[in-house]
Amino acid sequence: MSSQLGQLFRISTWGESHGGGVGVVIDGCPPLIDLAEADIQRDLDRRRPGQSEITTPRHEADAARILSGVFEGKTLGTPIAISVMNQDARPEAYREMETAFRPSHADYTTQAKFGIRNWQGGGRASARETIGRVAAGAVAKRVLASLAPGLEIVAYVKAIHTLEAAVDPATVTAEQVESNIVRCPDAEVAERMIEHIKRLRTEGDSAGGVIECVVRGVPPGLGEPVFDKLEADLAKAMLSLPATKGFEIGSGFAGARLTGAQHNDPFVIREGRVRTATNHSGGVQGGMSNGEDIFFRVAFKPTPTITRPQATVTVTGEETQLAARGRHDPCVVPRAVPIVEAMAALVLCDHALRQRGQCGRI
Repeated sequence: MSSQLGQLFRISTWGESHGGGVGVVIDGCPPLIDLAEADIQRDLDRRRPGQSEITTPRHEADAARILSGVFEGKTLGTPIAISVMNQDARPEAYREMETAFRPSHADYTTQAKFGIRNWQGGGRASARETIGRVAAGAVAKRVLASLAPGLEIVAYVKAIHTLEAAVDPATVTAEQVESNIVRCPDAEVAERMIEHIKRLRTEGDSAGGVIECVVRGVPPGLGEPVFDKLEADLAKAMLSLPATKGFEIGSGFAGARLTGAQHNDPFVIREGRVRTATNHSGGVQGGMSNGEDIFFRVAFKPTPTITRPQATVTVTGEETQLAARGRHDPCVVPRAVPIVEAMAALVLCDHALRQRGQCGRI
């Protein structure tokens, strides 16, 4: 089904933007993993709306509640259900969208596919659906801590519009990422990004950007060629996120401009094990992790909901104009950082369990 992800560690998200709530059901989580609502809440707080002056003013506590699958602080091995109730839904703000399609949204395509749509904030197409992903990702991180101790996932804002940060993925820390509201570890560029987003908001416009993510401490061998290669599953996970338009791993598209001699990663022995002298591959070769840092980038388009009037058409085929009301992020990228981390955790957790199941080890 379209709302499910994963093979052994499988999630199914549910809920709409302005419905009663949103959440996730997780199947395949191993038993005896330490898990509390506080473990989930930390990441949900990083994703929630209203957290800073450059995000949507919608006020939601996004309080996670574990409904099943956990007893006395440990997972049972049974399905884990997590819910988050919507508290500040204002569906009336979207009344105009009942009859007019918002440009670059899923309104028209949803109507064309199903013949019906929830026009209140976009329904399932809203980024509010990602709450379930982040909650499940927090659980996946707890499982990974047991299966692969030392594995670390750090995502950060690499670019906003034309502003690009200088960040070393080998050394960046979570503390540096969380040191400012735009989640860019380059402090000087971060200030310029914040001012740029604020200015675009006053102009009724929006911006996109790029998130870079690094995963350290990944054991070699994760990935299932040929169709479930690790980078293929990472790409699917990232491109399933709202507003994403591009994915590249390692050297990415820039690698196409190199020769083989320039791009190859020579093998060396370092600290008693096989390593690579360079990492143009981004930690994945032949669809499997090679033990080096995995790093990739995800491109997000500008928020399509803007307050400037835009040309569109109605459900009855009449041309009109639409200026968005409601509450929206002028740039989704800072709040997408924990979502990218969550999706990486989900993919890696699933592949770690598959590796253990097939080969008896991680």
